Amino acid sequence: MILEIDFNSDEALYMQLRNQIVIGIASSQLSEGDCLPSVRQMADQIGINMHTVNKAYTMLRQEGYVKLDRRRGAVIDVDCNKESARRKLAEDLSVILAGAMCKGFSRDDIHELIDYIYDYYEGGAADDGTSAPETGRDS
Repeated sequence: MILEIDFNSDEALYMQLRNQIVIGIASSQLSEGDCLPSVRQMADQIGINMHTVNKAYTMLRQEGYVKLDRRRGAVIDVDCNKESARRKLAEDLSVILAGAMCKGFSRDDIHELIDYIYDYYEGGAADDGTSAPETGRDS
């Protein structure tokens, strides 16, 4: 999996890293049991501070995407507590949908976009080498 950090983005570097790892899991580029590079290796590989990588890994652990193992480091281990994940998803989607409604998106626009993104991940997107779907696509 190739990680790309946009140093000109307004999004925090640790969030970019966290998001790309989650997308890697969803698109099957990363699988249960895979080890992420050590904090030092990841920082060197993408050219960011070790504390930034550590913050991303800590967030991934807290959110139930990785387990930290003393011998193996950060290991992909998705915690499937669906009720907790559902509450978090509802929280996050509530804000996203409120913003979309403020920008004039209809229910159909939102459903179409969700279906498009869901199909991308469900279809094993990693197999064709494409990156995550762009949210600004035209229909």
